[in-house]
Amino acid sequence: MSTSNSRSPAAVSATGLRKSYGGRTVLDGIDLRIPAGSVFALLGPNGAGKTTAVNILSTLITADAGELHVGGHDLATDPQAVRSAIGVTGQFSAVDGLITGEENMLLMADLHHLSRREGRRTTTELLERFGLTDAAKKPAATYSGGMKRRLDIAMTLVGNPRIIFLDEPTTGLDPRSRHTMWQIIRTLVSDGVTVLLTTQYLEEADQLADRIAVLHDGVIAAEGTAEELKRLIPGGHIRLRFSDPSAHRSAARALSAAGLPEAPGPAAGTTRGITADESLTLRIPSDGTPRELRSLLDWLDSAGIEADELTVHTPDLDDVFFALTGGTGSTDHQPSEEAVR
Repeated sequence: MSTSNSRSPAAVSATGLRKSYGGRTVLDGIDLRIPAGSVFALLGPNGAGKTTAVNILSTLITADAGELHVGGHDLATDPQAVRSAIGVTGQFSAVDGLITGEENMLLMADLHHLSRREGRRTTTELLERFGLTDAAKKPAATYSGGMKRRLDIAMTLVGNPRIIFLDEPTTGLDPRSRHTMWQIIRTLVSDGVTVLLTTQYLEEADQLADRIAVLHDGVIAAEGTAEELKRLIPGGHIRLRFSDPSAHRSAARALSAAGLPEAPGPAAGTTRGITADESLTLRIPSDGTPRELRSLLDWLDSAGIEADELTVHTPDLDDVFFALTGGTGSTDHQPSEEAVR
């Protein structure tokens, strides 16, 4: 992750963004602020409106309402300046499989009005950067899924955009290719590029994003860092494991006497806090913050309790996702013009 924070200048901002199709509200007045040089993940189930938001911010479709700025340009009054500042990689590859990877790159250079010399220089540099030099002369149809995705992003970078929208860029990739794509994204951000990433892969958002917004039913259900979002959901705990049964019993009595909250035991008659599959273990509900952990460690030390192992367990993004969205959703797409009519 980058070190940018919410006080950095905004590369992308949206206030009151709305979009409806017919009688269906897709985006219901959402607010977004993406600091420059950061990765912002828009997370949500199918049908949440992620792709619609990207399509609006990249000028592919128009919003019904909202104040929108991308790269310092007003989306409503200067969409051409916005297009010049951004790059977009969608869910479906823009690569032409009938021509070579090199030809795809040169075609993109022509679209950006680069000179022949500059186009060839940029093509060579980007193909090398993305590990595609050996395959440059081969038809793109022969490329693997991961290679096509790398070529897709290389084509996006021909115009040297400082803001990139990646709409589910790793969909359909195997784990190795997905991790390669993550490294590419990290490298882009280290070069100062701002990335808006939409994804359904929770681990992807956790690994890459400085901030995450969970979109559900057209509204932002929650926003924050991954750690902030995880603390929204109950279920975190500190686990103490003992190898000595007497030490375990003493710790359980001391916790009870101190009035510290304990998780219920697995069965009647057992010491509360022992999990069903791990003997000599106590679970203490906790949000996992450093302050709370220090407080517990100080108390254990003053009570003379020495555990063999202490681990902190917090809810993960899966827990956050399902708690905020209910795990439901339908296909995320805009209705056709015929359907709207």
